[in-house]
Amino acid sequence: MKTLLESWTLHLRAERKSAQTVKTYTDGVRRFLAWCQRTETQPDISRTLVNAFIADLLDQGAEAATARSRQLSMRRFSAWLADEGELDQDPLIALKPPKLDSKIVPELSDDELKALIKACAGRGFWERRDEAIIRLMLETGARIGEVVAMSTDDIDLTAGVAIVRRGKGGKGRTIPVGPQTSRAIDRYLRARRAHRLASTPDLWLGDRGKTIGYSGLYDSLVRRAHLAGIEDFHPHVLRHTAAGRWLQRGGSEGGLMAVAGWSRRDMIDRYTKATAQKRAADEARGLNLGDI
Repeated sequence: MKTLLESWTLHLRAERKSAQTVKTYTDGVRRFLAWCQRTETQPDISRTLVNAFIADLLDQGAEAATARSRQLSMRRFSAWLADEGELDQDPLIALKPPKLDSKIVPELSDDELKALIKACAGRGFWERRDEAIIRLMLETGARIGEVVAMSTDDIDLTAGVAIVRRGKGGKGRTIPVGPQTSRAIDRYLRARRAHRLASTPDLWLGDRGKTIGYSGLYDSLVRRAHLAGIEDFHPHVLRHTAAGRWLQRGGSEGGLMAVAGWSRRDMIDRYTKATAQKRAADEARGLNLGDI
């Protein structure tokens, strides 16, 4: 199966799946194979065996989202094996995914956002870079992978826009960039000129004369959050916060969907659940329905 996994990896790349998607899918299958080896089980793809693998993950304390992701990897792999004739039929077709817990991701408060930006104070390259990235993600709700993939041609500060060439699902979009974010990016671009890789197209550069990847940016943002005194920070919380702030300030749902790159209305509820009640209370006070 290891050889087939390598072939599937080539297939995913040929389909132009993002590097993160390829990693997520293949990691899921590798975890299944490792589990089979640990349990001394023949790694056959069957509903019974995959269900046992997922059940063991949950029993070991894995979150439902993780188990769901692992199962999705197996379903995608199984479907590919059937399409390629490696299996007579897909044994995992219509296999139901584990039910996800309805989690509420807390959004950052204005004080926390100010502290996060203050943690980037300074005129150094790293301070200018991290502030620009934080402001960009906070204002636009861009995913960390989308930010990492940006090139210098994807920013037009004069027009006040940035371009996500290939978002989730292969969809591109144009996102607005306001004056504060534009100024932060401009400061970074001026500091970027002295970098050894200044002539390369990658927008965000790292240390030791290298570009910065997903994990490098992830670690940098977590470090800034730690300096700001924000515990249990995950960069994706900036996307939740951006969505909540958009609606809190009167932005339309349609506009939010366009900027965030969503095609389904239910994503708004998912990403803004933490502050939904507060917005409803503020709206109710404005409506003053009790005034009869």
